[in-house]
Amino acid sequence: MPYQSVGNRRNSVQFGVGRTVWAGTRPSVIPERILDTIPGGLAWLALAVVLAGAYVAPMAVVLGAGLLAFYSAVRFSFAGAANLLGLRTIRRWEAINWDEEYTRRTSADCLPLEAVHHVVIIPNYREDFVTLRRTLDRLALQRDAATSINIVLAMEVGEAGAVSKGEALRAEYAARFENFLVATHPKGLSGEMQCKSANQAWAGRWARRTMVDELGYNIDHLVITTMDSDTLWHADYFAALRVLFATDARRYATFWQAPIRYHGNVWTINPLMRILHAYSSAWELAYLAAPWWQALPMSSYSMSLRLLDSLGYWDADVIADEWHMYIKSYFQRDGDVWLQPIFLPFYASATTGDTILRATKERYLQTLRHAWGAKEIGYTIAQMSENPQSSLLGGFNLLFRVAHDNLLAGFGWIVMMLGAQFPMLFHPELVRANLTSAPFLLLQISATVVSLLTIGFWIIDLRIRPPRAAPWTWRERVYELVSLPLVAVMTFICVAMPVLHSQTRLMLGVPLQFRVAAKR
Repeated sequence: MPYQSVGNRRNSVQFGVGRTVWAGTRPSVIPERILDTIPGGLAWLALAVVLAGAYVAPMAVVLGAGLLAFYSAVRFSFAGAANLLGLRTIRRWEAINWDEEYTRRTSADCLPLEAVHHVVIIPNYREDFVTLRRTLDRLALQRDAATSINIVLAMEVGEAGAVSKGEALRAEYAARFENFLVATHPKGLSGEMQCKSANQAWAGRWARRTMVDELGYNIDHLVITTMDSDTLWHADYFAALRVLFATDARRYATFWQAPIRYHGNVWTINPLMRILHAYSSAWELAYLAAPWWQALPMSSYSMSLRLLDSLGYWDADVIADEWHMYIKSYFQRDGDVWLQPIFLPFYASATTGDTILRATKERYLQTLRHAWGAKEIGYTIAQMSENPQSSLLGGFNLLFRVAHDNLLAGFGWIVMMLGAQFPMLFHPELVRANLTSAPFLLLQISATVVSLLTIGFWIIDLRIRPPRAAPWTWRERVYELVSLPLVAVMTFICVAMPVLHSQTRLMLGVPLQFRVAAKR
């Protein structure tokens, strides 16, 4: 049994750990295997319908593609408005004095600010010292880090040298935090897969025993933040989180989420890939800022230890741990859970590669893993069937949010793109005679709107990127500009293809192994 270590400015102890207790769930009314076929099955059904329809009813297929494209254009327009709203809200939040904000929000049921302590879980596997030190350096700059932030460096015993790496970082950084804990997740536990969710579940349970049972902290005063190992938090994130947690009457039913920006290594990734990451950052901000959309946790987020403990921690056999955890909490609490945005963006690192082929491959593989989140469609349906006491309307709203992007990227892409192209293969004369008809005009207008808004997202991203360490090179400028007309091609290769690949594997029951992406 691997040992665990606890270190802080005052003490350092080592001890063994006992058996992990797993929270059970009732068997699903609908077999999981059937639910897993939904996204991939719809995608392949769409392909069959589009192929057959392009031959027997080409204009009907074009009309279907045009209507779905128009829907996407409207949705992009709403996202553009939400993005501008989000950027304005970020500027407002960055101007807040959080000490004054605490005074303004104080009421009878508030916690004393000094009573609130952060527990920051950093799951990692084969991360180099440079990445981890950069992450810890940024955390150490947070306000009151030495008296309120407790680090849990979640190592994997399957990584050679993980324990010594954790101990070296503990020795280097312990004095800069309230406590610096190193948890080592055993390999090959029953019911687990090798993934972030299993690592942080182990670390979360272990942190609860250590912080509450061993060190005597009040579980109701601890707020958990789980993060990717390359997350670089906004300088005021934990100060804001502390105030919000202390003053929110719903603190034990809340997820807190900041907008993500893929700017951690923006100036070192291939310039052709930057527009894809600008697009992703824009959409994540839009979901948080828009009152008309359901926001979900993404990458790095916070919640109370009381809530986490009551839910039985993260499930150890899922890849999309953020969405899964929110869905799980929603149904276990009969809908009594919500997500509160913290409009102080954090930086994440994008996938990299020495060549454009390597960079494309890494982005493909990352999207392949992210697209495994389509499994949460079936999980949501199963939870709805197992929890009939929960609000049906609320459950369908959550299901729509979970299913929407996954299906639009697979099923929707086939209908829009192939539905616009296949009729030309079977009936070129008919298509040429109808190029000015309503279905084709709808396609052209929608494509123009989506293209302009994508370029707008790129321009905004260009303006808010962190300062460069070196001047632009002419080649870099050319590549970045060339990425604009190539965005459709890059989206096909790096988004649509891996999504369809992932959903097909899920449909066929071919497992996907968690893989850490290259992000140098």
